[in-house]
Amino acid sequence: MASVHERIPWHKGEDVMHRELHVPYQENPTTPFLTPNAAFLVSTAPLLALGTLDDHGRPWTTLLGGEAGFIRPLGGSILGIRNPVDSVYDPVIKILLGNKDDGDSVEHSNKHRAVAALTIDLATRSRYKLAGKVVAGALVQLDGGLDEARMPLMEAQVVLKVEQSLGNCPKYLNKKRIVSMIPKPVLISDALPLPVEALELLAKADLFFITSSYEGLSMSTNHRGGPQGFVRVMQNDRSGTILIYPEYSGNRLYQTLGNLCVSPQAGIVVPDFDNGNALYMTGTTEIAIGEDAAALLPRSNLAVKVHVEKAWLVKNGSSFRAQKGEPSPYNPPVRFLVTERAGTDAQSANDRVVYAKLTKKELLTPSIGRFRFSISDPEAAWRWEPGQYVALAFEDELGAGYSHMRDDDPLSLNDDLVRTFTVSSSVRGNLPKDQFEVTIRNVGKVTNFLFRQNVRAGLEIPIKGFAGTFAIKQPDGEVVPFIAGGIGITPLLAQLPDLDLGRTKLLWTINVRDIGLVVDTFDRCPQLATSTILYISGGADAAVRGQELQTMPRLEQYGAQILQRRMVASDVQGYQGLSTTWYICAGPKLRQALLPWLTDKKVVHEDFDY
Repeated sequence: MASVHERIPWHKGEDVMHRELHVPYQENPTTPFLTPNAAFLVSTAPLLALGTLDDHGRPWTTLLGGEAGFIRPLGGSILGIRNPVDSVYDPVIKILLGNKDDGDSVEHSNKHRAVAALTIDLATRSRYKLAGKVVAGALVQLDGGLDEARMPLMEAQVVLKVEQSLGNCPKYLNKKRIVSMIPKPVLISDALPLPVEALELLAKADLFFITSSYEGLSMSTNHRGGPQGFVRVMQNDRSGTILIYPEYSGNRLYQTLGNLCVSPQAGIVVPDFDNGNALYMTGTTEIAIGEDAAALLPRSNLAVKVHVEKAWLVKNGSSFRAQKGEPSPYNPPVRFLVTERAGTDAQSANDRVVYAKLTKKELLTPSIGRFRFSISDPEAAWRWEPGQYVALAFEDELGAGYSHMRDDDPLSLNDDLVRTFTVSSSVRGNLPKDQFEVTIRNVGKVTNFLFRQNVRAGLEIPIKGFAGTFAIKQPDGEVVPFIAGGIGITPLLAQLPDLDLGRTKLLWTINVRDIGLVVDTFDRCPQLATSTILYISGGADAAVRGQELQTMPRLEQYGAQILQRRMVASDVQGYQGLSTTWYICAGPKLRQALLPWLTDKKVVHEDFDY
């Protein structure tokens, strides 16, 4: 049953950022309690970024965790946290739990000690923002007594009341597998300028966590990620330390920037997932927009400068390590300072730039086409798997460069022009290993650009990577039901050679204007037709009806069952006994209609909501 709750309004800082960046009005999606989805992720995620304010109103951030289960929902939006911590140097632990003796409880009144948090699972790129208050906490000495430096090994026990929660997209998160460790902290530096070890950490960091507040009344903790080295050091000497990072396009809520617009202080932790070191910083920020951002970081439309005021670098202060996994295909190139590389546009920390060259274009309908690409460096590119998508970067071709506000196209200010397309060619097909195909609909700026391309022009687009996990599994003796909405047939096309089509049931809803896609699919794989039920709609127009009448006999010859109407619940429910697992690739509206019809089934659907 859907919950009913009072909407949380945008505050004045968020309103300012929305106006500055021409964001169309939308309601604040933040929920004033711990949602079931948030509670589930909290209990399964191995990391929690936690932020609060010190007695001077300065934000600080830490990163806790190591393994799933260190946080437990206790009911009523209450969370219980138990985790080994650095009780000596971790600024957030010191603020929340102080220097109490072993086991002494610290209780906080409802008027004090607001906190924000981000629960995150880097293996799945799942994350949820939380905000609330610390109700109580304590430091307890762990069994094992003292570390090598004769310092006690401590566990933090914190009770947190969640007053806000918000799910977020996984954009710019690089996958990592987290393993737990016991912190054994040693202070490397607590002074500015930053030492060499801190600069080396920043140079390789692909993720940090930032805490901000709105006039001390509410707080937000979030992540910022990208390629290694996306945080640049503008200055680090006796006169000051200044960092800068680009704000990539995201969900356009601008909650962190809205806070910083009004209360510019920020607390940052940069974890070293290799050795457990942690760089804690707090300072004052400046937001740069449009030309101001591009003047600092070329090709950036939005950037944040951080004037670091205090910093602690702690060796082995974290309760986790990580094994690197798949990088995010959405990571833009590293954007170097003007003073570092004038005119240079680096692809990434990896100098091997990989391009996809357009070699063939076929129009299947007026709005659907198949595009074939060859890969410039197959060894450097990630080899795709069936059911994955490719991320292509069109910034060089369509980017706005150094433009500031553009009233004619305001969305371009934050559009990184990275697009994902499901690979529709099979890994085991007839194409050479250095080639792949995508079948796409012309729906916007980037796809329109592709549809207008002349193959002889030799268009080359940087490949950001292959990703996704929409693999169709067909256990022995079981039938695989697949529901496709229009162009949603593409992930199935890539996996047809791997399936027994006699044990596949395709329910395909299509507009008559897209009949050309159906004809092409059956021409290339006639065996699929006999396993297909087509639901054809949109034939009210006389000209369209004429096209339908001409094509229908051809489709019937293939052996497909054709119904000239929309799909309804009974169509799906009539095949409930086929399998306990159903696959769906459809637009949001059709997917929302389908899910209630399959309530007792495991539904696997393609979801690239970055």
